Amino acid sequence: QVQLVESGGGLVQPGGSLRLSCAASGFTLDDYNIGWFRQAPGKEREGVSCIRSRDDITVYTDSVKGRFTISKDNAKNTVYLQMNNLKPEDTAVYFCAARLGRLCALARSTNYGYWGQGTQVTVSS
Repeated sequence: QVQLVESGGGLVQPGGSLRLSCAASGFTLDDYNIGWFRQAPGKEREGVSCIRSRDDITVYTDSVKGRFTISKDNAKNTVYLQMNNLKPEDTAVYFCAARLGRLCALARSTNYGYWGQGTQVTVSS
């Protein structure tokens, strides 16, 4: 069955970096778009970035452009989110998710049918 497992979260100081990993099983990255979402306490789940299945086109929400980079390794069936220059407002639980179709459709989390369990990212001094 489709399974997504995130790792790489942790505590980091402002300005620091983390790399999140999303290991996929039960399907190949050629068939599914992979998105990263985050949810801070008391806030709605927010789409952060996405990489499309067939053409590797990437999408970012404005608040992370220039700081976050999404990539994938098809041989490892894994998607990464490199996060640089982290800010306290990046603190959240980060989830990866998968969806079929041509588009990333990050605007709504309900566009994604498969989810990982999440990994906590805390940015604090």
